Amino acid sequence: MTWSDRSDATDVEPVNQSITSPTLDTLFKRTLARQPEALALVDPLNKQRVTGQTRKRLTYAQADRAISAIAAHFVEIGLPANTVIAVQLPGTIEFVLTVLAAHRVGLVVVPLPLLWRQAELTSVLNRTAARAIVTCSRIDGISYADLAMNAAAEAFSIRHVCGFGTDLPEGMSSLDQAILEDSRTSRPMIQDGRKPALISFDVTSDGFRPVPRAHFSLIAGGLAMSLESDLAQGATIMSAFAPMSFAGICSSLVTWLLSGGTLVMHHPFDEDAFEAQFNDHACDTLIAPAQLALRLDERGLSERLPSLRNVIGLWRMPEQVASSAHWISRRVTMTDVYLFGEAGLFGARRTGEDGSPAPIKPGPHSAPREAPSASIAGEVLLTPKGTLGLRGPMVPVAAYAPSSPPAESLIAPAPRDYVDTEYAARLDRTTGAINITAPPSGVMTVGGYRFLAEELQEWSRRLGQGALLTALPDRLSGHRLAGRAQDNARARDALTELGLNPLMVEAFRDRSGTGMP
Repeated sequence: MTWSDRSDATDVEPVNQSITSPTLDTLFKRTLARQPEALALVDPLNKQRVTGQTRKRLTYAQADRAISAIAAHFVEIGLPANTVIAVQLPGTIEFVLTVLAAHRVGLVVVPLPLLWRQAELTSVLNRTAARAIVTCSRIDGISYADLAMNAAAEAFSIRHVCGFGTDLPEGMSSLDQAILEDSRTSRPMIQDGRKPALISFDVTSDGFRPVPRAHFSLIAGGLAMSLESDLAQGATIMSAFAPMSFAGICSSLVTWLLSGGTLVMHHPFDEDAFEAQFNDHACDTLIAPAQLALRLDERGLSERLPSLRNVIGLWRMPEQVASSAHWISRRVTMTDVYLFGEAGLFGARRTGEDGSPAPIKPGPHSAPREAPSASIAGEVLLTPKGTLGLRGPMVPVAAYAPSSPPAESLIAPAPRDYVDTEYAARLDRTTGAINITAPPSGVMTVGGYRFLAEELQEWSRRLGQGALLTALPDRLSGHRLAGRAQDNARARDALTELGLNPLMVEAFRDRSGTGMP
């Protein structure tokens, strides 16, 4: 019997209703207290193929026992409150359990994108002073356990490496075994939404920067999506968006916790598996990359999903929303969510008869928009530079504060109370709407990952004379990487040996045997 087969309910801790600023764990326990035997989490249909691990379905009570056991393990290995813990996991139940377990005992989570390899992992582990890293044995044939162990060996702060799955290397503790042992070790924690919860990383024109957030900031991001899309309480949500970012966590984990329903996870996207899984669980809400959602709509997939009522489409390239295809289905509503790296987001449901995107106007934006007495989710503004600015509870202003120039005056300038997203924008004087016209200069978005143009140039130089690594425009993903070298195979081997993102490596793949991009 595996740990997921257990059906015994756990003792439900009383929820302190006097707390005005809840944590993610507080939200989970509210639903746990109300409906412990309700279905909470469902694994992707193709999990066995992708990770080699058994697919699981957990009730709230089963999930709570697993969360408590993982949290106990973190305490027993000596991770104090406020310790940073890195997590590199796919969109499976284990990711959700690990994040909630970390928060239950006051740890701060650093989500690590799956395409990051040893160079990026080591850099982030050192910059955050992470004490532990959590991963799984294999994903799509790649040993993520080995990646974690190698990165940990180069990171001065790492003391513990934990993993899910079988055949874990020596020195890596098994969290599956920790769940089976079901330890009740705990530590008293004051659940306060102002406490730190997450550190994600963004790429701006100023470089690679950490972005810390408290629980209330994550909840604000989830509320902006759920209220604008009119997400029902008890919703059955399928998430087909990778959870390894601020937007990814808000759109999957937080919206699920706010609704108190069921989270059905789907990763990576597989159209056949997606349709079968969606209908098997009668999902009513789909969270996915917006381009994917529009493509499915054009192919009439919504008609093959009779339970679907709500689509939340996330735009990594918000400058593309205005020119996007119209939403066809009249039975299903579509909400566009504009993502600005790790700085923040806002949503706008399509309400026009023709299914076109809703206009975005400057000023406070409520959730839901234009509804009487709606909550203010944030504010959209035009900066003096002609770029789009954001402010509000989800926006970490301090993380994006510009470097102070040498002062010529004894009076310090007033601190900026907004984040400049660096997206070029202008005001349409006819409609009063904001038009987002271009992404940040020098920043390339490739499949949801951001690169600096100068970073690509630097790696080109390292590869030697005649090498070229550049980003070409791509309608679906923003950009795509293309590389050329005197010997593409040697360039791929060199980049792999350096532990770089495989998007860079694959840029040098041979095409039609020519060795040219």
